[in-house]
Amino acid sequence: MEGAGLIAWSAPWFAPWRVPGEAAALRVAAQAPVHEALQAQWTAAVTQLPADVPVRFVSQAALPPEVPYERFIFETRSCPSRDNLHDFFNGLVWLRLPRAKARLNALQAAQIAAQGISHVRGPVRDAITVFDENGALLDAPQPLWEALAERAWRRLFVELRPLWTEARLLIFGHALLEKLLTPRKDLTAHVWRAAAPLADFARADAWLADQFNEATLAAKPFAPLPVLGVPGWCAANENFSYYDDSLVFRPRARRS
Repeated sequence: MEGAGLIAWSAPWFAPWRVPGEAAALRVAAQAPVHEALQAQWTAAVTQLPADVPVRFVSQAALPPEVPYERFIFETRSCPSRDNLHDFFNGLVWLRLPRAKARLNALQAAQIAAQGISHVRGPVRDAITVFDENGALLDAPQPLWEALAERAWRRLFVELRPLWTEARLLIFGHALLEKLLTPRKDLTAHVWRAAAPLADFARADAWLADQFNEATLAAKPFAPLPVLGVPGWCAANENFSYYDDSLVFRPRARRS
């Protein structure tokens, strides 16, 4: 897998995934397939993982071509993984937030069973895909949330900047983690408000899994957040003109 050695684990978006990510990346760098590297970390941490969400990582070759990926995981409790960074990061999220990932998978499988596979996913599957690929959790004081909901970017990042010392942002989406290997200003997370301490993965995992249901997901309770606008996530945003870029920090659309 190319790029395993490029992961800067000290970066704020990767730091929460350093354990078990760094050890898995070292195995990959030593020529282990991604699924074997992930499985070794799962086995090492099995006593700390919830017993009711067993999963094992297998080669992509184990997935029959006629079986949907989500259904295969749900029915076999096996997660097919290709030798690429996209699936590597997906595996890391499984390792740290297994209840939440299992709950999303169960909802996906139920939607597929009820509606089949088509080019139109429907609101629930669409929301699951958005969050699973590009979602994030944000635990932040109320004034920050109010500014984010209004997309009042100057207030959020400049006027209320001191409050960010009380906030924590955790990237959940594995596609977004992959994109952050080469950070750019327009990378945007679909943020869900967290009501659990994000430093405690077990508590955050249990809380998030409880939030996932069809009605809540269909309502898409996400707010867009350009992640490099977060104080401490990009040196350039120390200059407040950084937030004047209206192509990235877009105002909220007003209803007529």
